[in-house]
Amino acid sequence: MNRRLRLTPLVVVRETLYYAVLVFVALVMALPFYWMLATSFKPDADIFTDPIRWIPQRWTLDHYIKAFTLVPFGRYFLNSTVMAFLGVVANLLLGSLAGYAFARLRFRGREGLFRMKLASLLVPGVVTLIPTFIILRSFPFAGGNDLLGHGGQGLLNTYWAIVLPGAAGAFAVFFMRQFFRTLPEDLIDAARVDGASELRIFWSIYLPLCGPALATLGIFTFQAGWNVFLWALIVFNDPNMSTVQMGLQAFSFNHNTDYGPLMAASVVVSLPVLIVFLFAQRYFTQSISFSGVK
Repeated sequence: MNRRLRLTPLVVVRETLYYAVLVFVALVMALPFYWMLATSFKPDADIFTDPIRWIPQRWTLDHYIKAFTLVPFGRYFLNSTVMAFLGVVANLLLGSLAGYAFARLRFRGREGLFRMKLASLLVPGVVTLIPTFIILRSFPFAGGNDLLGHGGQGLLNTYWAIVLPGAAGAFAVFFMRQFFRTLPEDLIDAARVDGASELRIFWSIYLPLCGPALATLGIFTFQAGWNVFLWALIVFNDPNMSTVQMGLQAFSFNHNTDYGPLMAASVVVSLPVLIVFLFAQRYFTQSISFSGVK
């Protein structure tokens, strides 16, 4: 029977309310972003008015010009882009390798090691700040250090101070392991019969099937790397290594905030994450609904 013929008035009302609630929640979630975008085009005199003007009466680009002249955002964008890109590559490669090993290889202590890795998700990040900082500062033969890690600053003030601590995150390993477990094990058995090595099986058979999972993990990793702030404040004391998130604080000084340039810079900083999600959202939805092999 056609679905249209089965729609009763009660079902119509229920679905209407359902979508009305979804639209309302979407508008509430989008409201702060719209206010940020509208404020970035308002003159200073129109930012705080009573009542609030949701649509700018006068449009200006002065805040965007000031944002890029007051702060060297070009350098900050380069730093954040490089660190986010390196973090994505490291997590996709190492996370998928570890996930494949935990999902398809049989070795002694596999379950125990995986539980230990998974348990690290329960440890708050602030607990590991000082130990990680000491390890990076004492890294041998880096930043002027000797074999024992003395004499220099190690990996501080380098991109690796951001990339290495999360190069094989527990979430990446867990996420890829769970995805590999959804793939049929017959593929690996047939490849082993044909004499393929484990690395060849991983690279040529299993990894090409993980496009949706890799895209989803890439979105999460890029967002985390792009939005890093506290850890960057700790490991960077060179202004040339600042990130875009650190650059936003330049618009707040002496207990005063220059809201126009701050909103303009925030809009520009938000664009890369939105663009990455728009291009990868198809794979993101596929990874959620994935239940077999294409």
